[in-house]
Amino acid sequence: MALDPLNLARDVLAFLAERHLATLSIVRPDGTVHVTPVGFTWDNDAQLVRVITWTGSNKARLIAANRGPVAVSQVDGGRWLTVEGVATLTTEPGACLAGTTRYAERYRQPANRADRAVIEIAVTNVMGRA
Repeated sequence: MALDPLNLARDVLAFLAERHLATLSIVRPDGTVHVTPVGFTWDNDAQLVRVITWTGSNKARLIAANRGPVAVSQVDGGRWLTVEGVATLTTEPGACLAGTTRYAERYRQPANRADRAVIEIAVTNVMGRA
């Protein structure tokens, strides 16, 4: 079911705040799909999904080389959400701080990394049932 990312219901926002792992799907240059488990955070005000990573990770390299559409999906029984959008990779300190701070609030404090990066996904579509 399609949802309006600008007007998500309370149950959807609650599901996005609960501690659930998700998958990040990225289309590789050869057209195949790279799917990897991730923790992510939702910024309702900015309409942004953040995934913390490091610069040498496969997902970071794929995003840096191909600023294309991606999808993040989370499922819990019959509840599920898929968030789609255009991803960019940043190492900007403020963005990395926002990413790690939000990650720590939803999951746990991440390890400090000198090569920290954040995948920011500008959300265009949300689908699901929460």
